[in-house]
Amino acid sequence: MTDKKKLIAPRLPRGFEDRLPAEISAVDEMVRKIRVVYERYGFDPVETPLFEYTETLGKFLPDTDRPNAGVFSLQDDDEQWLSLRYDLTAPLARHFAENFEKLPKPYRSYRAGYVFRNEKPGPGRFRQFMQFDADTVGAAGPEADAEMCMMMADTMDALGLAGQYVVKVNNRKVLDGLQELIGIAGDENAGKRLAVLRAIDKFDRLGVDGVVALLSVKGRTDESGDYTVGAGLSDDQITRLLTITGLGSELSGAKGAVNGMTVSNLEDELQGSARGSEGAAELMAMSNLFHASGYEDRIRIDPSVVRGLEYYTGPVFEIELTFKVQNERGQDVVFGSVGGGGRYDGLVSRFRSEPVPATGFSIGVSRLAHALKLTGNLGASEPVGPVVVLVMDREQTARYQEIVSRLRKAGIRAEMFLGATKNFGKQVAYADKRNSPAVIIEGTQEREQGIVQIKDLVAGKEAAKAISDNAEWKAERPGQFECTDAEIVEKISALPAVRAYLDANK
Repeated sequence: MTDKKKLIAPRLPRGFEDRLPAEISAVDEMVRKIRVVYERYGFDPVETPLFEYTETLGKFLPDTDRPNAGVFSLQDDDEQWLSLRYDLTAPLARHFAENFEKLPKPYRSYRAGYVFRNEKPGPGRFRQFMQFDADTVGAAGPEADAEMCMMMADTMDALGLAGQYVVKVNNRKVLDGLQELIGIAGDENAGKRLAVLRAIDKFDRLGVDGVVALLSVKGRTDESGDYTVGAGLSDDQITRLLTITGLGSELSGAKGAVNGMTVSNLEDELQGSARGSEGAAELMAMSNLFHASGYEDRIRIDPSVVRGLEYYTGPVFEIELTFKVQNERGQDVVFGSVGGGGRYDGLVSRFRSEPVPATGFSIGVSRLAHALKLTGNLGASEPVGPVVVLVMDREQTARYQEIVSRLRKAGIRAEMFLGATKNFGKQVAYADKRNSPAVIIEGTQEREQGIVQIKDLVAGKEAAKAISDNAEWKAERPGQFECTDAEIVEKISALPAVRAYLDANK
């Protein structure tokens, strides 16, 4: 007696997802629209591999046993650590440094692809997701940063989100200067500064009261009872911090406005800190460029924006969608950020002795696709399937394949039914599942008459809605017509669903 074969359970790893034709088609179209905007700005594509040497990725370096949490890693046959890319920026920095002598400077490129995070998955949080980046390497001025922000705005418009987003801009030098002015500069206050930035970054989720608690001595206890130690600032320090960042204030509609103050006022507030004043001056230069180019309604200077605490060195920016959605508790919340970036002048310099300025941004394609779906702009409909030539007679497969070949040469998606069943109904059901626009039927009777039957499945479904009697439906055969062999390509091409596919794929 033989042992029963043990079957493997078909399980998808946590934090990963399968993508189906409708989503793939919709995301491809979304990526195409983004690419058109990037190329209009003069950016060219480059593609880097999924794996990099782990040391290339920066702080995610291997310990004695395995790389630190955050990346998926392995050792190759010469015992060097390789990791799946964590983002698309570190590979770009490596590519630029490795090809420094060959590449134009500034170097303007874009990349789209999957990145991988070895982190605990959760709702809307995946271990594999798609990003679409654009970067300028070798340009030091705020003009390059401003251009990134304007390209972000144009990308959102191209995706049908005009009026439903804002690009928010800050400068890490402003935040550094602010912390200097409230007396928490120096190495001994590094932990306190990090706690302050993390508190500011939680404003959208916790509001002013939550941020104040995290900045204060008392700290904050959340709804679950978990306690977070406060940053330990005094009331005067907190007041000045909130004043300059504008947290809790009503938004001003003035040109170049921040939360409750103008950029000029920000410069005044930061006098006394050379670094803070430098950051405010860069924001003013960017604000002037936005105004001159007509972007002041889409881009806002906002000194409460915090990104990449150990990464960015100057301007930082993010795209925030402003419409509301319901969270898992049924509460209305603002959708929030779908992308961002900033200046990272230190990253390429890890590979070269001379300083190399760089700026860029990344769109979270997977998250943005979800946003477009909510606004009805994703177009996640099932793509048009192939025309299916039914196999009514196994001895005539060469004839059926000849019809398929003609359709394909005309640019039409087509296939001969390759399943085992001879049942007509099951073959049509298969075509239905494939979202086929039509099936072609040629049995013995049609062959003798020199014709084929074409069943327009789309028109048939619509016509069938008005027919309640099964006998009437069989008699009417809605959507079905005949044509000669010579007319097959012409008649199939004229079907609306096929015509739309042909027009989209010229």
